[in-house]
This record gives sequence, C-alpha cells and structure tokens, in this order.
Amino acid sequence: MIHRNVFHNESLLPIEKVRLSPGQAGLICGWGLFTTLRIFHGEAFAYERHWRRLEKDAGMIHLPMPYTSAKVRLNLHEVIRGNQVTEGCARIYLVYNQVGFWQSDEKHPEVDLIIYTAPLPQYHEPVRLAVREQGRHAASPLAGVKTTSWLQNVWSVAEAQKEGFDEVVLLNERGEVAECTAANIFAVKSGKVFTPPLNSGCLEGVTRGILFEIAPEAGVAVIEQALHPEDLYSADEIFISSTNRNLIGVGEINGHKIAAAPGPVTHQLNDLFDAYVADYVTRRLAAASH
Repeated sequence: MIHRNVFHNESLLPIEKVRLSPGQAGLICGWGLFTTLRIFHGEAFAYERHWRRLEKDAGMIHLPMPYTSAKVRLNLHEVIRGNQVTEGCARIYLVYNQVGFWQSDEKHPEVDLIIYTAPLPQYHEPVRLAVREQGRHAASPLAGVKTTSWLQNVWSVAEAQKEGFDEVVLLNERGEVAECTAANIFAVKSGKVFTPPLNSGCLEGVTRGILFEIAPEAGVAVIEQALHPEDLYSADEIFISSTNRNLIGVGEINGHKIAAAPGPVTHQLNDLFDAYVADYVTRRLAAASH
C-alpha cells in the first residue's frame, strides 16, 4: 500500500488531492517510464544509477526529459521526509502527456513527474519459480526498457501465483532465459555465476550491475552467457536480484528442486552487497551533513 503523500509535478500532496487526467495520452497507452528505488535509513540507494537508466530509456522511446537529476532527487527526498520513510521503497514515474490522438486540451506539462513511497514488499526465501515461454521478445526495439506498459509482467506473475509459485522465469523467442517479471536471475555452477546477457531481452537491473562490479572483489566471477531452462535445473544454486529484494535464493524452478537455497555463493554475494549498500548510505549521509 503506497504512503499518503505523493509528489506530482511541482507539489507534495495527499493522494486524494492528486489528479491524473483521462486526457493524458501516455497514461492511457502506457507511454512512460518508471524506476523503483530502495530506501535505507531515509536515503535513496543508488539514485544516480536509476537516473542514468531513466535517461537512457527516455532516449530510446523518445520521451522528452524536462527534469534534472538533482531536482528530482530533491523532490524524491521531499516525499521520503513527508511520509517519514526510514526503510522502504520509492517509485519515480515519467508519463508522456502530449503524444497520440487521444489527448485533451487541458494545460498540463509535456511530461508528468509522479513520485511515491511504500513499505517494502514482504518476501519469503527460498522462492519457487514457474517458467513461461514467449515471455520476452528479445528482438523488440523496446526490449529492456522499463516502460509503464507493464501488463505482461503483472499478468505473468499473477498467473504463476495462482499455481502456487512466487515468480516466473520468462523465456524469449529463442527459448533462452531472459529474466523474471521483476528480477534478474543468476545460476551458480562450480563457483562461477552466470546470468543472461542484455541481448536476451532482460532489464539492465541496478542490482545486477552492482554485482558485476563487486563480485570480483570476493573472487567470484559473474559471466554473461545465454542460458536455457536446463542450465537452471542443473545449477548448484539459483538466485534472483532486484531493488526490493537484494538477493534471494531459489528453491524450485518448474518442479525442479535446487539443493542449496540459498547457497554459499548467494550468501557471500548478499553479504557483499549489504556492505556496499551500507557504505553508500554512510557516504551520502556524511555528505548531507556538511
């Protein structure tokens, strides 16, 4: 459940005072972008990485970017303070208003900025994953873009949950593993960690990117490689990563049990990631106090 105060364009308002119009074409057709950030000790973790991805994706879908990183960061922290969030998560939305035929003549910005916060979702470990064919279209020019057109994801996970699964592995049109609906996926084999490359159609996750940087410090190789379901079934460990979950061990995929869930490499990388987060937050809070 999202918190009461929402930032909309220029103002922090109670949610019942925020008005979104049927005439905002991007809202109706899903022409927009979003990102989800983790809040630690009142600080938005890895904000710079999230903003860079928003800018990259905006260029890909030709969404104007009238906002600056610094200004939106101030707006985000206004929401965090207004909702008194110490630990939780936040979402930043950019909605393209002036595109397509079905728009109104109301006065509104070219791009709406919407920011809200929420408590962290509850997850248990290990998770159970279903498998869905044709869940990603790797050849699409929008593959890997985090758009507000999110039906494929929420529908896929809802269908999997009806069958008792927690998440679902999405395969692309080549039958390769791409990602889960809201997480990247990793397979551990003989001490090495494998994850699908971006050309699989997966999202360039922020947690995924950080793992590529910090895992070698612990002597763990993270390798991009095309994976098939059989590679997951035969792995020593499987884990998924996302902003709201960090690293979570997988205990079953499509009826195939994974012996170590979470396994030693998953624990090692999760501890390393926790240390990275703590260092980031400490440095941010120290900078803010000067």
